[in-house]
Amino acid sequence: MTLIKSISGIRGTIGGNVGDNLTPVDAVKFASAYGTFLKQNSNKEKLTVVIGRDARISGPMIHNLVQNTLVGLGINVIDLGLSTTPTVEIAVPLENADGGIILTASHNPKQWNALKLLNAKGEFLNGDDGAKILEIAEAEAFLFSDVDSLGEVTENDAYMDIHIDEVLNLPLVDAEAVAKRKFKVVVDGVNSSGGIIIPKLLKQMGVEVVELYCEPNGQFPHNPEPLKEHLGDICKLVVEEKADFGIVVDPDVDRLAFISNDGEMFGEEYTLVACADYVLGKTKGNTVSNMSSSRALRDITEKHGGKYQASAVGEVNVVTLMKESNAIIGGEGNGGIIYPESHYGRDSLVGVALFLTHLASLDVTVAALRASYPQYYMSKNKIELTPQIDVDAILKTMTEKYKNEDILTIDGVKIDFPTEWVHLRKSNTEPIIRIYSEAPTQKEADILAERFVSEIKTIAGI
Repeated sequence: MTLIKSISGIRGTIGGNVGDNLTPVDAVKFASAYGTFLKQNSNKEKLTVVIGRDARISGPMIHNLVQNTLVGLGINVIDLGLSTTPTVEIAVPLENADGGIILTASHNPKQWNALKLLNAKGEFLNGDDGAKILEIAEAEAFLFSDVDSLGEVTENDAYMDIHIDEVLNLPLVDAEAVAKRKFKVVVDGVNSSGGIIIPKLLKQMGVEVVELYCEPNGQFPHNPEPLKEHLGDICKLVVEEKADFGIVVDPDVDRLAFISNDGEMFGEEYTLVACADYVLGKTKGNTVSNMSSSRALRDITEKHGGKYQASAVGEVNVVTLMKESNAIIGGEGNGGIIYPESHYGRDSLVGVALFLTHLASLDVTVAALRASYPQYYMSKNKIELTPQIDVDAILKTMTEKYKNEDILTIDGVKIDFPTEWVHLRKSNTEPIIRIYSEAPTQKEADILAERFVSEIKTIAGI
């Protein structure tokens, strides 16, 4: 069963049976529930929703289904067409819209798609609102509009350019300083929206761009999650081109990874660390990341005199804690940068612009910059779930077993040992248990992860 309903939206594989996968019927059902939820919580006569999609193959089909469902509910639609998650997030408040939907399964492979749902601020819905939408969907409590009250569709393809302008206008982004350095950068756009918007941003900052997989045809040339094992081609090309570094984004452009000038991974975890180092050096303040993110952000924050806090996994949880703690930058260790000066959403364009400005102010290579940060190494593992596995019971057993350690249970189980940690949790986006560990060396991180994978499998009897 691959239809997942969670805080991250409605996500599933294309095809198969209704209710088990993301079929056309399911797309219409959940779009109906979202539109109904908006109508129930508004006194406005006519609502407006912004829609955009990534370039995956099923995008046009799901896009048409969702868009026309909203029209059938009497809701006006502003259609951005091919877009990015952060672009839609920016468009919602600029259009004074009542919500937004991004049609993307983010880093998932091509057979997946999803409806990511936004509120009127262009931010992800909270858990309570998500639960209400699921209840409406379950009850199929939809009331569609008569023929004289149907919604209207307005197409607007200007928002990628508007997004770029917004990023370039941020006070801590200095395109002139970047242009003077004459950087050369390789971009892997995984044949989705990032292949359009990232090279365009770079060129406007005076950067020479080498494009790799930047044709937005949805034919992902490798697994679209920007992890080391998927990125051999760009690592090789950065060295061949003698580039200053490489940029990799996922299909909807909210995750960002860098390749150092020597062809090695800068490390997804260190995308946020580097951007935070720059921002905190210019503006004093606090930071937030989720529980599965590196300790390096805590170290950098404290070096600059700020306070670091960890939230439960999930962008909405990070944003909530950022607002509560007045954090000036935050995000997730998967390369997601959230910079409130722009908006409360993970945004690779913001990350690229801040990183380039940071690099322009230093006389070092990207590899040297990486080496200057606290050295931690992570191991990210997962166990495929079957319906018979009781994840809650497994996590309860692990909590009891390690009760004498420093434990956090706000999201799965995180066990903090003196020099290393492990975080065990059920994924919001895939039918898996995630096992993340971090230690001072890669070998120690791998050993710790292997130990906990083994312990979980023993408890689960697999």
